[in-house]
Amino acid sequence: MGDNHIATSIDTPMRDDAFELSDERKMEIIEEKFRDIMETMGLDLNDDSLSGTPHRVAKMFVKEIFNGLNPANKPKISVFENKFKYGEMLVEKNINMNSTCEHHFLPIVGKAHVAYISSGEVIGLSKINRIVDYFARRPQVQERLTVQIANELKTILKTDDVAVVIDAKHMCVSSRGIQDESSSTVTVEYSGKFKDKNVREEFLKYVEL
Repeated sequence: MGDNHIATSIDTPMRDDAFELSDERKMEIIEEKFRDIMETMGLDLNDDSLSGTPHRVAKMFVKEIFNGLNPANKPKISVFENKFKYGEMLVEKNINMNSTCEHHFLPIVGKAHVAYISSGEVIGLSKINRIVDYFARRPQVQERLTVQIANELKTILKTDDVAVVIDAKHMCVSSRGIQDESSSTVTVEYSGKFKDKNVREEFLKYVEL
């Protein structure tokens, strides 16, 4: 059971009481537990280089690499009228994407390419990057991450005409197990007009995939 990579929901699996503890209390608990892990492995936490590691890891988990778990950290996105009447696809490519594999808690690092066709509203370009970053900063499966980004954009922009491609390397593949450093994983989500072969091929030409 523990070795199987089982897909569950498109939503990140969360308990109902996930946010009853404050961030500060979560950090205290994680620091204590990670100290136990390090000591179990035989590390000397009296060493100056290691003594602060449990606290640093706790802060990193709660405030940085997993801060996308908390809906309070969701970016505030404003939409604007498409006053230019721009009717072609808008493509934001090579968006830096840093996430964490939920199966081994190792990094997933890559690029996201996002496109949409306005139905009358647009968003600031940097907001697309923020949406990608928000959903990436949680324990993830790349397939789920791709769909979560697409669904969020469809909701915000009130259009089904959205495409998302993620090309990423998984450290759980390159640094453990098969230890293949050359491969990457590509996931896609096409909706609305991007289901059309010609529209899809135009998008892929822009992102050079």
